[in-house]
Amino acid sequence: MRRLYLQIYLTIVGVLLLFGALASTAWWLTSGEHEDRASLEGLAALVAEVLPAADRRAELETKVAQLGRQFNADITVRGKGGEPLAHSGEALSGTAHSTTGSGWTYGRGGPLLALSLPDGRSLLARMHRHRHGIGWLGGLLLLAVAIAIGAYPVVRRITRRLERLQTRVDALGAGNLEARVQVEGCDEVAELARSFNRAADRIQRLVNAQKTVLAGASHELRSPLTRMRMAVELLPGDERPELRTQMARDIAELDELIGELLLASRLDTLDHLSNREEVDLLALLAEEASRTGAEVSGQPAVIRGDPRMLRRLIRNLLENARRYAGGARVEALVRALDGGGARITVADRGPGVAESERERIFEAFYRPPGSTETDGGVGLGLALVRQIARRHGGDVRYVSRDGGGSVFEVDLAKG
Repeated sequence: MRRLYLQIYLTIVGVLLLFGALASTAWWLTSGEHEDRASLEGLAALVAEVLPAADRRAELETKVAQLGRQFNADITVRGKGGEPLAHSGEALSGTAHSTTGSGWTYGRGGPLLALSLPDGRSLLARMHRHRHGIGWLGGLLLLAVAIAIGAYPVVRRITRRLERLQTRVDALGAGNLEARVQVEGCDEVAELARSFNRAADRIQRLVNAQKTVLAGASHELRSPLTRMRMAVELLPGDERPELRTQMARDIAELDELIGELLLASRLDTLDHLSNREEVDLLALLAEEASRTGAEVSGQPAVIRGDPRMLRRLIRNLLENARRYAGGARVEALVRALDGGGARITVADRGPGVAESERERIFEAFYRPPGSTETDGGVGLGLALVRQIARRHGGDVRYVSRDGGGSVFEVDLAKG
């Protein structure tokens, strides 16, 4: 993943390099562009007076060499037709300004001063001082490096705050409603942090209010349910026994739903387990399996946890397997894990769960496609299994079974 601070930092460095390149190009291309044309023409006239005639080649060579030493320059004199007549230092080539007058032209190695002499000859000169232009470019480079070094901590400081904000957003999304970010500075990032904290506060209040209402409503429903059960039991006569049975079944299902809602609300508000005891999972599994007829095997495994919650976890797993096994045998296994902890495995030969549904079945009130209310259950059983497992430092997962069926594996920490 490309980090934001690297993108910003590399953008700054790239802009600096582009600026240096453009400035260097402009310097090379426009060096002397604004020189006084009259001064250059005057200089050309003076040079023409100093230089011997073209037919005096030896004297011309001597004078050009003397001028080259005096001005520390490479000098080349060309005739009217552009043929070289004499030179000092490196022989220069470029476009003489015979028709446009004296000025700057361009040749190999950089800009050249071109003088059009009154007698039709031309002179090309390149001052050695131009070769030190690399020093100017080096200065630009050093400036770019200095700015790059200075910009790094500024860019990193801004993006580090964004990274901390992202971490807290991820924590909030994972269910940590206490997640907040420290507000640093007075810029847009700081305002974003304040907005996140305000949103997190509101989310926490809304979730807590929802949990409070749910727990309160579930608790209050218990009283009318109890009265309804007593009323059904006190109904006179034996008329319509099927109606009495259906009402009793509905009341029992509603009572189970309320019980699981209360437990789910309690688990949501728990930061840690207040009641921890040593629990023999094999013994607990054997007790619950006797109610459903499941076959139990394994080895004794003792962990520290809440016995009531662990009993509910095992009961929900066994009831879920019995419900979907279609009368087939349900197998339950306990084994100790290396390094502590234990694994509970419940397997059946039911229809199994499609791969796309294997995580959704642990969501509250979720029913697999094709299931009906007559199958029983309220859609909270497996959600509670996951909540209880996570409160005990573990988790639950679904595994398909060879030959058809389902396997639920619950890992629990030693405590």
